[in-house]
Amino acid sequence: MTKRLWQIFGPILVAAAMVATLLLVPWHWGALSAGTVDQAAVSMAPNVLAGERIKDQAFADGYFPLFGSSELARMDPFHPAVYAEKYHQPKPFLLGAAGTQSLTHFVTDQSSLPELRGKKAVVILSLQWFTPQGQRPDAFGFYYSPLQMMTWLRQANPHNVGDRYAAKRLLKMPSVRDSGTVAAATAAIAKGHRPNAWLRWQLRLHQQLLRNEDGLFSRFHLIDHRRRIEAGVRQLPTQATPDSLTALAEKIGRAHTTNNRLGIDNHFFARRLAGGKLRALRGSQKHFDYLSSPEYGDFQLLLQQFAENHIDVQFVIPPINQRWARYTGLSLPMVHRAANKVQAQLRTQGFNRVLNLSNDGNQPYFMQDTIHLGWAGWVRVDTTMRQFVHAPNVHDYHLRNRYYSQAWQRQTRGW
Repeated sequence: MTKRLWQIFGPILVAAAMVATLLLVPWHWGALSAGTVDQAAVSMAPNVLAGERIKDQAFADGYFPLFGSSELARMDPFHPAVYAEKYHQPKPFLLGAAGTQSLTHFVTDQSSLPELRGKKAVVILSLQWFTPQGQRPDAFGFYYSPLQMMTWLRQANPHNVGDRYAAKRLLKMPSVRDSGTVAAATAAIAKGHRPNAWLRWQLRLHQQLLRNEDGLFSRFHLIDHRRRIEAGVRQLPTQATPDSLTALAEKIGRAHTTNNRLGIDNHFFARRLAGGKLRALRGSQKHFDYLSSPEYGDFQLLLQQFAENHIDVQFVIPPINQRWARYTGLSLPMVHRAANKVQAQLRTQGFNRVLNLSNDGNQPYFMQDTIHLGWAGWVRVDTTMRQFVHAPNVHDYHLRNRYYSQAWQRQTRGW
């Protein structure tokens, strides 16, 4: 009888043991190919953003993180990834897509922080993140990484103001609030307590399982943008100066903005705004406000990570297409005040590398569409990034917990 039972269930038990070994025992994965890492660096695929293995190898190999959101997908010939490829500069690893904001980046860069310690990063900080709602829960859920969340939970300090703030903010996201063990551990930190031993054991076990899954499968489902990069490289001259690249950018931008008076890329305009769609948007943004937002507190979480890990950061504040702003009624004085508020939060804490382009939305061919950098705008960013990546590291940070407060998030003047 025992032999018969073993014949029936033995193979199942052996297979289960093999799967458990594969997923629960720590494995040391070999190096990924240079081609895989290069593809992943411009993929912007959700599994890359949420994962660990590819990013860690890329940063060890000399790539630097370029944090942002939807503007990273605007891959014209002057995009930073194209510029770096053409002129043999250190390559950016694109971290972000439409919907990614400070809270997503705070979670998804957890496992990369040890590898980034003492290195450089660039952050393109869109003022459109700073809405009264702040991070959209659905967008956060789309990019949510249980692996990175557990990495944070296992090292979070419940006595740290920032970590308690992070826990409270994360519990407002359904993907965290409805996640059982993760929610319980997050709630403990929000209350200033360390998760109990049972929760810590579950987190450690689940983290290892997810880490092995990432190690096995992270190279798959990459979006391949390398042909777009190569097409852009072919349009750039072998030798160039910022002035000559700007002239070329304006020439290309002029050729791509012929079907509208707003300086918007022809394809974008035809797809998004033509056929009566534009008329419906006249005056539609006159009540927009970027001065009062929980995003200011979420942004402080990123600054805390950068400071604690001695990461030298270049910030870029992009402009908004001024012709578009005038058409939609968006208040440009409000936009400039929001940019000044962000700069105050940065500079008072020692983050002094800030390229504020918020006044440049009227420059020729600076924007590709309504809110995203384009041709000449990317040239300006490329020039700054080239100088930054070759400069000595500088980081003398002094964090202020007041930037987690609701008073700061709601403050509209006096900074």
